[in-house]
Amino acid sequence: MKRLFALVAFLVAVMPLNAQRRDSVYTSSEQFKVTKLIAPVSLIGVGAVCAFTPAIHTGMDMGVKEWALANNGGVYNLPIMDCPETYLQYVPSAAYGIAALFGAGKHSLPEQFVAGVTAFGLMLASSQAIKFAANVTRPNDNPRSFPSGHTATAFMGAELVRLEYGIWWGLAAYSVAGATAFLRVWNNWHWTSDVIAGAGIGILSANAAYWLLPLERKLFRMDSKLAGAAHYKWQALPYAASTPVGASYGLSLSVQW
Repeated sequence: MKRLFALVAFLVAVMPLNAQRRDSVYTSSEQFKVTKLIAPVSLIGVGAVCAFTPAIHTGMDMGVKEWALANNGGVYNLPIMDCPETYLQYVPSAAYGIAALFGAGKHSLPEQFVAGVTAFGLMLASSQAIKFAANVTRPNDNPRSFPSGHTATAFMGAELVRLEYGIWWGLAAYSVAGATAFLRVWNNWHWTSDVIAGAGIGILSANAAYWLLPLERKLFRMDSKLAGAAHYKWQALPYAASTPVGASYGLSLSVQW
């Protein structure tokens, strides 16, 4: 395994990859259409109705909580760092970023970087603002339950993958996002209504980031400087080393423009 890793590291190190230039045209993902609002807005709306309608909250949210506690071994307040979804939520976004490093997708590396940062900023700002405004108590009695930030992060990453790499890769990313949402409920950190709304916020944030991309492309002058292969290049250098506490692996990235 170490020899194989060393070989891959050597090949990547001696073969720097130049980004491909993308023409400054609107891709379908950058075009705003009202129909693109239907799914995310519906999810947010359904989640809000379920969370703030006492009869539905009691019937659905409380019912699912009781089912989870009856089947998860009675886990009531699992420490957040012991929850696998704490890490799983970032897998779709990580896949989006790693694929961008290798020149995949419809947009250049800087464009994907800007879209990803914008989506994360929109998702974080909106979800946290709603959390503090709604101030819903979690099923484990902790504060600020609605909406689920973990779920919003996971679905944001999944939608970024779908927009950039197509439906099949998107489905794979969405399966991870769905698992994240399920685990938030299973581990008693969120109500079902929280994860429904969180999914909508994540999807909407990713789409909004791509709708803003034409403006940001001009703002950051990515056409004239960053997006052209003649103006920047990058090199990834994996490494492996032995340490007193075990093997250490990593990836060093350098960008020139």
